[in-house]
Amino acid sequence: MKTLNKVLTYLVLPAAILLLVYLIYQSVMQPVRFNNEVEKRGAVAIERLKNIRTLQEAYKTKTGRYLSTTDSLIDFYKNDSIVIVKQIGSMDDSLAVAQKRVTRENITIAVKDTLLKERAAFIDSLSFIPYSGGERIIMESVIRKVSGVDIPLFEATMPYDILLKGLDRQLIVNLKAEKEDMGRYPGYKVGDINNPNNNAGNWE
Repeated sequence: MKTLNKVLTYLVLPAAILLLVYLIYQSVMQPVRFNNEVEKRGAVAIERLKNIRTLQEAYKTKTGRYLSTTDSLIDFYKNDSIVIVKQIGSMDDSLAVAQKRVTRENITIAVKDTLLKERAAFIDSLSFIPYSGGERIIMESVIRKVSGVDIPLFEATMPYDILLKGLDRQLIVNLKAEKEDMGRYPGYKVGDINNPNNNAGNWE
């Protein structure tokens, strides 16, 4: 009996304490690791949505409307062109303006040669939600009447359910519920097809 007590005292009890400490540590660290991963994935998501916004706004400047698919945006980037205004001289120089030495001219330039040049290598990933295993960004565009005027609108979204795939399910549910309680989209979103917001992102 004494031998059994010694075994319990010197082996089993310390092991149980270590296991308990480990389990407490894991329970504390799990949400910390989750939040760190959300922040990391969110940074990539935001960058991608900003790129979509840049191309959408360039396309709207050219055509007066937005595109409804990311494949069309990629095609616009790779194969289309935009007009930029080149100014020679400064409008602040009143003498030069009076002497008509300040001129402007329209120059047509390939989209890929002026927009997102530093991110060209990643343009083919524009359609996909990062960390999702290949699931696509959800994008829509519409023409909606606002105060009697037809306004082109678009939105692109990445729901938490897809962006955070593989992370703790209950923590994802909690995060979604928190955003929904605040009346916010449960994920990352740029633009809005129901409420014009000047193409703002919900992280801004």
